[in-house]
Amino acid sequence: MKLKLIHIFTSVPLLMAAETDEFQSKRLEMVETQIIERGISCEATIEAMSEVPRHRFVSGRQVRAAYQDRPLPIGHGQTISQPYIVALMTELIRPSSDDTVLEIGTGSGYQAAVLSPITREVYTVEIIDELARTASGVLEEVGYDNVKVKSGDGYYGWEEHAPFDAIVVTAAAPYIPPPLLEQLKPGGRMVIPVGGVFQTQRLMLVTRDEEGEVQSRNILPVRFVPFTRKE
Repeated sequence: MKLKLIHIFTSVPLLMAAETDEFQSKRLEMVETQIIERGISCEATIEAMSEVPRHRFVSGRQVRAAYQDRPLPIGHGQTISQPYIVALMTELIRPSSDDTVLEIGTGSGYQAAVLSPITREVYTVEIIDELARTASGVLEEVGYDNVKVKSGDGYYGWEEHAPFDAIVVTAAAPYIPPPLLEQLKPGGRMVIPVGGVFQTQRLMLVTRDEEGEVQSRNILPVRFVPFTRKE
């Protein structure tokens, strides 16, 4: 299925000078109490979560709640994930500066923003056109110049840029989409919530070894919005 290219970013300063000390303080408190104290130890993940301005990826009344320990609505029945879950999913893929990462479910753009400073390239696919456009604009404004956004059905991944070192899926699928498995490199890692709307969802870590054998491991129970498809 053909996907519609929304934007390829140009370089702008990473953090806007207008960010206030209030938000910086809240962000550092979030990292300390919600992330480090819960066992996240990956230094790259902690640094990214300390720097990315989460409040830029929500709007209206949600801005004041941006650093709270919970998911927040972003419209269209979608959410920005709880900070701990974003950190956990990032840590689980073991990101490195040479990695090319695929994200399925751009949403607000926050997960892609966290991945941006600690990986080489991030390709992210969002099925809701308006969310893709909004996330594209915010990511560009804040300065994440290695993120590319498409609007389309994430079930099919982004084949022209495959294979990927890691894949992050931010919506709960009833099963792991085969095209995503095919686009995961040998030695690659995928993190994906699996389960239906009325079922227990499990965050799964999927790995492909150098011989191509796929294994999966149950990490913890979660609750994500459902993985949706183009009709």
